[in-house]
Formats: sequence, C-alpha cells, structure tokens
Amino acid sequence: MTAAVAEASADALSEGLEGAREILRRTFGHAEFRGLQAPVITEVLAGRSAMAVLPTGGGKSVCYQIPSLMRPGLGLVVSPLIALMSDQVAGLQQAGVAAARLDSNIEPEEKAETWRRIEAGELDLLYISPEGLMQPWMLERLSRVPLALIAIDEAHCVSQWGHDFRPEYRMLGRLADLFPNVPRLAVTATADARTRDDIRAELRLENTPEFVDSFARPELVLSAERKRGAAHKRVVELVTARPDRSGVVYAGSRDGVDKLAQSLRDAGVPALAYHAGLDKAVRNQRLEKFLEADAAVMVATIAFGMGVDKPDVRFVIHADAPASIEAYWQEIGRAGRDGDLAEGITLYGAADMSWALRRISERDMDPAVKQVQVGKVRQLYALLDGTGCRAATVRRYFGEEGVEACGQCDLCTGQVDLTDATEAAQKALSAAHRLGGRYGRGRLVDHLLAKTKEPSDFETSLSTWGIGQDLSANAWRDLVEQLLFEGLLREDPNDGRPLVGVGDAAAVKAVFRGERRVQIQTRAEAPAKARRTRKAGGRDAIAVSPADQALFDALRAWRSREAKSQHVPPYLIFHDRTLTEIASVKPGSRAALERVNGVGEGKLARYGEAVLEVVGGFA
Repeated sequence: MTAAVAEASADALSEGLEGAREILRRTFGHAEFRGLQAPVITEVLAGRSAMAVLPTGGGKSVCYQIPSLMRPGLGLVVSPLIALMSDQVAGLQQAGVAAARLDSNIEPEEKAETWRRIEAGELDLLYISPEGLMQPWMLERLSRVPLALIAIDEAHCVSQWGHDFRPEYRMLGRLADLFPNVPRLAVTATADARTRDDIRAELRLENTPEFVDSFARPELVLSAERKRGAAHKRVVELVTARPDRSGVVYAGSRDGVDKLAQSLRDAGVPALAYHAGLDKAVRNQRLEKFLEADAAVMVATIAFGMGVDKPDVRFVIHADAPASIEAYWQEIGRAGRDGDLAEGITLYGAADMSWALRRISERDMDPAVKQVQVGKVRQLYALLDGTGCRAATVRRYFGEEGVEACGQCDLCTGQVDLTDATEAAQKALSAAHRLGGRYGRGRLVDHLLAKTKEPSDFETSLSTWGIGQDLSANAWRDLVEQLLFEGLLREDPNDGRPLVGVGDAAAVKAVFRGERRVQIQTRAEAPAKARRTRKAGGRDAIAVSPADQALFDALRAWRSREAKSQHVPPYLIFHDRTLTEIASVKPGSRAALERVNGVGEGKLARYGEAVLEVVGGFA
C-alpha cells in the first residue's frame, strides 16, 4: 500500500467513525462512544471481522447495530435466547430503527411480512437463533440477500470451555465459507483467555483483531457469605432489608425457586417465580410484570437473565452458588446496568462445591474438558472463600493486569476478619481420621464436644473424644466447612448422606507440622445505611435533587402509562438517567430536549411533545 493510499484509507475510516458518532447521537441519543466501542466499530466499518469482549452493560450491541445502519445490506445478529432478541428488537424499534426477529414465537403472518421487508431492503437488522439460521432453507434464502455483517452475540456459547456451551453454536464456523465477503463480529461479556482462543478457532476468526476491554464494574458492591442454617431464611432477611427495590434472586432448582418466592411473598415482598417448568405464557406474564415494575423481585433459576436489560436492578442474590466465575460475573451483571450503585451477594457452602464437582464427575465429556471444568469450580470457591478483593480477583481471572482493589467489597471494607484456627483444625482432622470416615459433619462436631447420643465404647475411648469443648458447635461447623473448602477434609456423597473423611494427605501433614496455617472467617455485617451511601468509582450515581423530585416523579408516571399502553418495559422508552437529566435541565423546546443524553431523533419525534408538556406543567 502506497503512502497516498494509506492516507486516503485512514481519512475514509475517520469519516466513517464520525458518521458512526452522528448515528450514535441521532439514533441513540448519546454524545460519545464508551470503552472500546469506537475501535471495534471502525474495524467492522472497514469490512473486517473481529472479536470483542466487553463487560456487561458496556454497550456490546452498539458495536454491530451502528455498522448495520451504515453498511449496505442487512445486519444479521445471531442470539441464543428469544427473550434477549425480543428485548433488543423492541429497544431498536423504540429508537426508530427497522429491526425484526425470526423465532418460534413469531406468528406466520408476521414472519411473511418480515421476509417481505428483508427482500425489499426495508430492514436494517434481523435477529435469529443459531438453530434457525443454520437451517439449509434459511441459509439458501439469506444467500440471496445482501448482508452488511454477521454478529454472533453471547459468543462464549460456542466454547466447550465456557459456562454456557451450546453445541449448535459450533455450526456457526461454516459462515466463514458461506458468506466469505461479509464481516463477522463475535461479541461476549465473559470469556477468559482459553475460551477466547476456542471462540476464535471455532468461528474461524484466528487472524482477526481481538478487542478485550476491562471487566471492571465499579458500580457493583460485592459480598459473599457462607450458608449457616437455612439459606432461604437468610435470603428473606437480605431482601426485606432492601425494600422498594428491584432485585433478582438465583436459586439452584425449580423447587427451590418456588419455595423461596413463596417465603418472600409471606414476608411481604412482591416476589415472582420464574423457571423452565412453568407454562410459557405464565413465564412471559411474570417477566413482563417484573420489567414494568419499579420494585419487584424475580426468583429464578440461572435460565433467567441473559435476555433482561432492566437497568434499575439494585441487587442480585445467589441463594445457591453459581457454576463458575464466568457465570457469577454474568449473573451478578444483571444489577446496576444504569450505572447506579447495586449489590451482588452470594451465599455458598462446601456442600455446593461438592455437588458441583460431583455433577461434573458424572457427565460424559472429554477428560481434558472435565479437568478444566473442575478447575473452574475450584477457582469460583477460591474467590468466594478467599481473602483478596473480590472485584480484583474476577478481573485477574479474565487476564487483566495492574488491577487494584475496588475498595468497596466486603473484604476491602473489613467486614470479614480472619482468625488463626490451626490448632483447632488439627483436633478436627485427628477426630475425622480416628472416626474412619464413617460419619457426617454433625456427628464429627458432636464427637469433638462429647455430645454424641449413645456413643459406643470405641468412640469414647478415642483420644479425640470431647477435645473440642473450648469452642461452640457453630464454631466447629464453620471450621469443618473451612477444612472442606481447603481439601483438608473430604465428603463422600453416600447417597445423599455425606460422610466426612480426611482429605489430601500431604496437605494434612503440613497442617500437623505447622507448615500450613488454617484461618477461619468471621463476619461483621456492614450497616445498611453505609451500603446505600457508599460511592462507587468511575461513574456518578443517579441522584435527583429535592427541587427536581416532583418533576422526576411526574416524568416516571408518564413513562409508566406510556409503557403499559404499548406493553413494553419502561426503560425502553427512557432510562431513569435520562429522566433525571430532563428533570434537572427542564428543556423548554424540542431542540433543548434533543440535547439530553438518551434522546435520539426517533424518540424525540415519538415522545417529544408529551415530555415537553409534562415539563411545562412545572415551569
């Protein structure tokens, strides 16, 4: 390439990015790109394929939506969930973008109209599932349509190393041959280095640029605590301490979801249950109710969430631990998408870890994959039961360097203290060894306290009988849990009645020699007021001044009425952050309203007069 050609090419790319910035302003109402959006968009506008790993809430969709509006042809977006497609299409339509989806929920008449618009060149973006796309008839029909790009959303689903592996995603590598001149963009929010390599290999993106942004979510305040007694009771305590807020509670089973939702309702919380065992119409009704509510709690299995872009979720609570750090970060990421402070709270226990490891051992998978999955489980529990900053641990897991402590998680703020328990650990390990792995945790604690009911002469003759009376039963239960986490003790499933035995022999010997110390966590709950007022770094929290509160409330009331009339979530009309700015600046004209962040041309034309009328009532 000559210098003149290179300069002309650079000028064209610069002009293209300016055009993209103008569309960002006119269509989406934002003045500037965030993070790595600009370089990713520049790459796609140049007709080149790429992979982008941007954090949840980091604007991944803009990276393919804007090039689809600028390049000739139809932007094709591959997405794994109907809820995810529906939410994005509805949001685009609110902004005045010609977007549609093809999935099993679409009526035949609507499908026919969508195809008419595609073939007439009237559609900018089409969302489709990988299963739907890779049907031979679908590929043949799309081969006759000019394509602007192909975006593969939630691209981690293609990788066997990832947390949401879907075999049908593997078929998408064929797109490189079927559409050789169409740029392809793989995007995801959660992928470590191994997963990224697998995505690139499977999707035939080996020689394309990779854009990996920071995984920092400074608006999230993270904490984790071990389960003590009934986890559901603790969840009810946590939720009722956070009234009048939207939240998501994840539970590990459908039965657990139903029971926990009922417990919350009994406590006066407007809780909804959501899982795959419910009728589709019931699920859709509950999802719509949750999205439209200003304060509601959705109790769900992990199948819920990928398609939810509700910006005002103030907390995510895991009643049962997630499957991996990737799953943890994605699920926790449902909170705080508006940039305001939000909480991610995880309850966990050694039984959760044992169950996760047992489930992996029972799966029919390649031994190498199984080994990696076991490693991911152990890394998750090292995060949950660790002593270092939680947010920093996650970011390092994804490969970030030079990471500093967040300063606001429970570990950074000193809510968790560590006490040396090596001597007590030696007693528990000795007792487990002498009992020969024949009993469960409760019996081991009773033995240490000499409280076993009707003990045998053999048991009372052991040197460990009653040697733990200097600690309480709760303290011993916590220590046994710690030793299970560290692999110093192990649990045999024993058909649902786990038996405790001695774990890694070398590690146990190191404890007895004093070469390895055992520390136990103690927790001091932070006051609720401190949690609410703590400031997150990086972005300002949404705040409405007392002078603007009445107008803000009136704008929200108008938005709620408008959303109900259209059967769409309120945030698709305007986010709270946009309403806050409107209440503050009190625009008196369409031109002034258009300058508010989040008000694009489409929404200005659709809602401008109504908003100005509400503002005028407070002039």
